[in-house]
Amino acid sequence: MKKMSVNDFLQITVDHFNNSHPCPCDVEVTLDDGQKIETRTRKKAHLLGGHTPVIWLDGISGCYRLDRVRPI
Repeated sequence: MKKMSVNDFLQITVDHFNNSHPCPCDVEVTLDDGQKIETRTRKKAHLLGGHTPVIWLDGISGCYRLDRVRPI
């Protein structure tokens, strides 16, 4: 049996998030300074550069790592 690569695992994580929480959905994001704010997803999660699960959020410039976002 073929061993799952890290990228395969990360893609499964992204796919699970997208399937469980269709865009747009309400989320809480932990900002760089530790502050938590509520916002909405703008686009589906994806792998940035093929190695980092990220998502784009309303009112926030740039994307955030998916592990810093929690659906509410």
